[in-house]
Amino acid sequence: MSDPTEISDAPEVELPGTAGQVAREKPELWRAFQSLGAATGKAGPLSEREQRLVNLALAIGGDSEGATHSHARRGMADGLSPDELEHVAFLAITTLGWPQAIRGLTWIRDVTRK
Repeated sequence: MSDPTEISDAPEVELPGTAGQVAREKPELWRAFQSLGAATGKAGPLSEREQRLVNLALAIGGDSEGATHSHARRGMADGLSPDELEHVAFLAITTLGWPQAIRGLTWIRDVTRK
């Protein structure tokens, strides 16, 4: 597979750096990862929009810059506004604390303010 986005849930979003490289080198892993993502999305009643916002919140809570960037990029590609994405970080203030929420906001703004 030369282009891993061909089997991505967000084909319009390019996979950055090492993630894209591994997806090209190990397409079976990428396919399995995409399949698991599709199955988790179908496992409950949340809309795709709601799932994007929840995944962004989980990425912030997990202190994952890469996942936060990814979910922000994919949210933008799905039509979520910068304000909606940034609101997720503001909601994190009371649960995760100011430093973690601001870190998440910074990562979101890396994407929304390019």
